[in-house]
Amino acid sequence: MPELPDITVYVERLAAKIVGHRLLRVRVGNPFLLRTAVPPLASVEGRQVDGVERVGKRVVIALDGELFVVIHLMIAGRLRWLAPGKVAARNALAFFDFDTGTMVLTEAGSKRRASLHVVQGRDGLRALDAGGIDVLAASRDQFAARLAAENHTLKRALTDPRLFSGIGNAYSDEILHRARLSPVALSRSLDAAATDRLFDATGSVLREWIARLGREAGDWPEKVTAFHPQMAVHGRFGQPCPDCGAPVQRIVHADNETNYCARCQTGGKLLADRALSRLLKASWPRHIDELG
Repeated sequence: MPELPDITVYVERLAAKIVGHRLLRVRVGNPFLLRTAVPPLASVEGRQVDGVERVGKRVVIALDGELFVVIHLMIAGRLRWLAPGKVAARNALAFFDFDTGTMVLTEAGSKRRASLHVVQGRDGLRALDAGGIDVLAASRDQFAARLAAENHTLKRALTDPRLFSGIGNAYSDEILHRARLSPVALSRSLDAAATDRLFDATGSVLREWIARLGREAGDWPEKVTAFHPQMAVHGRFGQPCPDCGAPVQRIVHADNETNYCARCQTGGKLLADRALSRLLKASWPRHIDELG
């Protein structure tokens, strides 16, 4: 799922192309995409684009008259940009025609999870916001207060959109590795030093990846993915940690996978993977050194 750095780059590139221009037409190819009926989709056509924003993991196109087009890409949704006269992208769900070109919303696979909302006014836009704070604008005290608001594992807390805005599976792994904290440590158990490390790591990781993805994107981000070879731990199970060389570990739960370095983050302790540890039972290794 595209997260804060990916969405930020989408917003920046889209703003450069459409702010001050008009949204001429919206063509929806899948009826399940549009999740609102009032205001009608046709009401956005012909309006000038006042700005492009991010709300959580959503891309928001602000139009004159306080109308907002809100796109949630979910897991497999992506945005493409077509210059006038270019051929349409595959797996297209919707086309947004501007006088400068066409933005295409695509979604890979057969499941249709991406969504499109049209809302009136800032109150309508706020209703779609889960309420998480913008970690790049928050102070250390605001971050700490939100972290301690509920007692969850750090992995869950960072990815809870009610607590923090825009952080998902990939960047939470990277943040926790940078902070040298276990993904299963409880949020209310952190002392001041650990909270400081987490706050600093959250800001530095996200800013670094916004800059990196921005450089790689060029005119438009064509390959948006949660897996990058430059990442420290996410998606790198079994590969060496770039800091200590120990093999990166994982916890698999449902559709999500948490990656971490046992030596850097858990004092060498291997965290129980529900499926694998039950299968191996007594043979499940407890420490990174047992892996040989």
